[in-house]
Parts: sequence; C-alpha cells; structure tokens
Amino acid sequence: MSTTKYTPRLATKYRDEVAPALQKKFAYKSVMQVPKLEKICLNRGVNGAVADKKLVDVAVEELTMITGQKAVPTYSKKDISNFKLRKNMPIGARVTLRGEKMYEFLDRLIAVSLPRVRDFKGVNDKAFDGRGNYTLGIQEQIIFPEIDIDKVNKITGMDITFVTTAANNEEAYELLKELGIPFKNIRKDNQ
Repeated sequence: MSTTKYTPRLATKYRDEVAPALQKKFAYKSVMQVPKLEKICLNRGVNGAVADKKLVDVAVEELTMITGQKAVPTYSKKDISNFKLRKNMPIGARVTLRGEKMYEFLDRLIAVSLPRVRDFKGVNDKAFDGRGNYTLGIQEQIIFPEIDIDKVNKITGMDITFVTTAANNEEAYELLKELGIPFKNIRKDNQ
C-alpha cells in the first residue's frame, strides 16, 4: 500500500510547465514571484428568491453538486422596498474553492463544461478587473455534467471569479491562458 499523496492534474501542470514559462516570459528573479491561482469563487443570485425560499435551497444544492464542496446561501444586506426585499433574506448561493478542489473544478470546467456551451467560441478576454482577477459569466447551469437536466425546473446562470496573485491584467491573462482557459482572441504582445 503506497502513501503517495494525490495531486490534481492542473496543479502538476502549473508547477512543471506554467510557472517556468511565466517566469521566463516576465523575467521574474524567483519562482515565488510567479502569479498563481489563489481561489475560485462561484456566486449565484436567485431570481424570485423573495417569493419562493425553496429556490435558494435548490441553488445551494446545485452549487454543492457542481463543486463538490458545500455551498452557503447569501443574504441581502439592506431593505429595498421596490423589490419587496428585507434585510437578511436569502437571495443567492456561493462557494469558494481553494487547493485541490479548486484545481479539480478548473480541470472539469475547461475539459467538460465549457465545450458543452452552445455555439462556444471561447471566453471573453475583457473581463479582468485591473488587479489580476477574472470573472466568467455562465448563462446556464446545465452545462455542468453533475446537473441532471430532467430535475432542473429553472435555468439560471452564475459568476465564476478566478482570484490570482498577479499584479496586473496581462500577468493574470497569461496565467489563465497557460492553465488552459480558452480565450476568444489571442492577445498581441504589444497590448
């Protein structure tokens, strides 16, 4: 019986291929300067959660199935009378992935889920926030194979945010591209 520790495929790829390539491209003095993926946050607002509390439970359950980690409901921060919203009402679900689960989710997202998007031509490369983070919007949760289409009563989307240690957009873009995220346009080096 061997006691070798399991390492996700993308974690190994980052260590062996991505980090050395980024270190060479940006001329970092140390491998510790190379940007890395810190966490992946999935956030899902639930339309109609004010009227039907069960919708939030369904969203939490679906996010838990997709990520393999328990999702938690999100609550409103203030009262908004136009939306019939009170403070501390459940209005969505979220989950934050780190470590092995983060790399496993990213691998499944790139290899299985994104190719299932209708008319997929790549993800938008303009959704960086200026601080090295990237947010990807998903229109339908049914692209994930963990979701049983027959049991879905409402198709909703979600936001997936990739939080990196990169100092700027260019470094974050290169990191995510090297990890395998299929961007639409390949940027020119002079941008």
